[in-house]
Parts: sequence; structure tokens; C-alpha cells
Amino acid sequence: MQLQGKTVIIPGASRPIGRAIARKFAKEGANLVLPSFDWPESTEEMKEEFRQSNIPHIVLPVDLRNPVQVKDMVASVFNTFGALDILINNVERGGMPVVHGSYDHEHNREQWDLELSTTLKAKWLLFTHCLPLLKKSDQGAVVNISSIAGLTGRSGPAALVFNDGYSAANRAISSFTETWAREGAPTIRVNELMLGLIRNRHGEETRGWAALTDEERSMLHRHTLLGRTGTPAEVAEAVFFLAHQAKYMTGSVLRMDGGYLLGGDKTGPLPDGILVPQGGH
Repeated sequence: MQLQGKTVIIPGASRPIGRAIARKFAKEGANLVLPSFDWPESTEEMKEEFRQSNIPHIVLPVDLRNPVQVKDMVASVFNTFGALDILINNVERGGMPVVHGSYDHEHNREQWDLELSTTLKAKWLLFTHCLPLLKKSDQGAVVNISSIAGLTGRSGPAALVFNDGYSAANRAISSFTETWAREGAPTIRVNELMLGLIRNRHGEETRGWAALTDEERSMLHRHTLLGRTGTPAEVAEAVFFLAHQAKYMTGSVLRMDGGYLLGGDKTGPLPDGILVPQGGH
């Protein structure tokens, strides 16, 4: 187990991607800190899973947008484990246009602020208040989870699943990644995992995916070079690589989108060209 005795904070572990990350780090021997806020049913299921596993962990109810609650969480981490080595900044909330429609709808009054406050403010609060503890680790690491929405915006086939506010917020995460890499150096590495369409996150098993027509789903798959969405388990492996194995990477963005960003333009056969061979060669 490569992370025996190390402590990691993983928000969002009540949901499939965060859960897969938590399972991976638990398998490698890490102590888990699992902040939770909403999704009460899946939070209870998460608590039960890790309770039965006998993995050292704490589940803390925290609104990660609230600086006082974040400070209290960090204090609890220190009191429980005495250290913090890794922060997986997996916190966001993005509404899909195919589900929510326009921000002007009455039911979307809070949506814009929710997307920015979770995707940006909560990440900033986590990093800022975890930084003093991370600095005490001999190999501190931060992984910011972002989305290709920051590059695509509401365009192409993904216009149905990436909201304007969510896209703008994700574009800003790379600025955090670079700033924090400078701030944490040389003892803390800060990298970013930029995700494309992942099952349970803008892919299958979400309300938005279910609301798409067969043709719209097919369009998204055709636009992705690998022809499918990613899985939470694949995300967990990439997060582990950045957090523990990529020892000489900091301030970098690793894109994991199955080739979605490249898939809009296909390569054709090479033309014969217009030059005439000379001398029979």
C-alpha cells in the first residue's frame, strides 16, 4: 500500500466519482477525510460502506462554501490524524441546459451563483485553509478536478450539457492551478485533471443524459475519439497518478476526455500532392 499513514481529503465521495477516488486511496492505505453536505441518501450509503471496511476515516458535514465550516473541518483533520498530505479538490455543481434551461427561469434563480460558488469559491477555501497543514507534509499534493466545459463553453454537441456559468467557472480553475503550484512549491505539487464526459458526470446515469434523444447521445459519442464516456474508476486512477506518482509534475493540466476536444475534426487521407517526381525517383 503506497499511501499507508497518509491523510487525504476527498469531497464528493457520496457521489460516484468521489466514491471511486475514495476507494482507490483507501485501497492504497490512506486515511480518508470525507466532507459531505447534501445527497443525504447516498451520504448514508457512503458512511455504511466505509464503516464496514474498517478503513481509518471521518465523515464531516461541511458546507464547503462557508469559510468557518472549512476552518473547523481542517481543525478536525488535525485533531484526528495530526496531518494532511493530499487534497483532492473534487467539488462543483453544474446544471445542464437540457435539464435546467435558461438561467432566467424562476426555478434557476440560484443556479448561476451555485455553479460559481461550488466550482470556484469552495475550491479556493479548501486550498487556502488546508495549505498550512499541507506544508507540513513531506510530499504534499493537490489535485483540482475541472471540466473541458472551460474550453468548449456552450458549443457543439456539448452545448446541451455544459452551462454558461459552469463553463466560465471551469475556465478559471487553471488559473488557480498555476497560482497554487507557485504558492506550494517546492514541497506541494498542484495539478489539474480536466474531465470530459464521464458516466455519472455529464454522461450516463444523469438526468441530463436521460433527457437527451438517441441522436443527441450518439452525436456526443461520435464527437469523442474513443467513442464512449469515461468511468469513475478511470478517473480515480488518473487522480492517483497526479496525487502520488507524478513526482515531477506541478502546475500541469492533464486532460481526460476520450478525445472529445479533438473529435470535431477528422483527418482524411493524404493527397497525392502537386509535385512531379524528377529523375525517376
